[in-house]
Amino acid sequence: MPQLFPSNPSETMVIRDVTPNIVTMSLPFARFGIWRFGGRGTLVKLSTGSLAVFSPVSLTPEVRAKVDSLGGNVKYIAAPDLEHHLHITTWKKEFPQAEILAPEGLFEKRQANKQYEDAPFEHVFKKDAPQSISEEFDAEFDTEYVHGHGSRELVFLHRPSRTVIEADLLFNLPSNEQYSKTADRNPLNFFTRILLPLLSTGSTPATGQRRFAWYVLSKHDRPAFTQSVNRIMRWDFDRLIPCHGDVIETGAKGVFQNVMAWFLQDERKHV
Repeated sequence: MPQLFPSNPSETMVIRDVTPNIVTMSLPFARFGIWRFGGRGTLVKLSTGSLAVFSPVSLTPEVRAKVDSLGGNVKYIAAPDLEHHLHITTWKKEFPQAEILAPEGLFEKRQANKQYEDAPFEHVFKKDAPQSISEEFDAEFDTEYVHGHGSRELVFLHRPSRTVIEADLLFNLPSNEQYSKTADRNPLNFFTRILLPLLSTGSTPATGQRRFAWYVLSKHDRPAFTQSVNRIMRWDFDRLIPCHGDVIETGAKGVFQNVMAWFLQDERKHV
């Protein structure tokens, strides 16, 4: 099986304070070993002092030190879809008090692999079932379960910082930050360049990624996907932290509107 993450995460990971209460952990990640998408985990410190980690990455000594500097109380571990879950076992063992948030189907998927030995997840998002996590979590986060997405996406809004945190709903390649500490510092090899028009937000209109969202991401249940996109569009946000590609530090709502335009209008012309 091709290697997804680098064998030396301590040497290649970029740990960055996005705000005093939000930390990103960015590192190389290559889908099928060839497409350089980059990977990212995000830590958020709640006003209560509890920590939530989204799409957790390798728990390196440097990451552990950052967690400790934020108080060390990891209380929530979010696996935001059926793909971004590889490191939740390590984090759960290190922080057994933490509660796992995941979409329906992930627990069953993991049980089919003998390397995972999970207890039932504390919070499983299901279609048409409102989900409350806790008083402290719900006080700061909105969550949209995009069950129309093929990977069953959980998208989070951290209201105090107006920051959306997501996995595979929107890509922002190239992944410059995530490859900035590699030997070649090159996020765009030959294979990634081929896919770049489909996974970039840089053009207006973002026709390539619009097609990718319409014909690939939403093909599982396009009406449900459309409803989710419209609910997210009603959120108040300015920053977007994707798992793949660079953070959109400001103006993210306009970028989201551009990419998801075909889901936000009644009459669509797709080419």
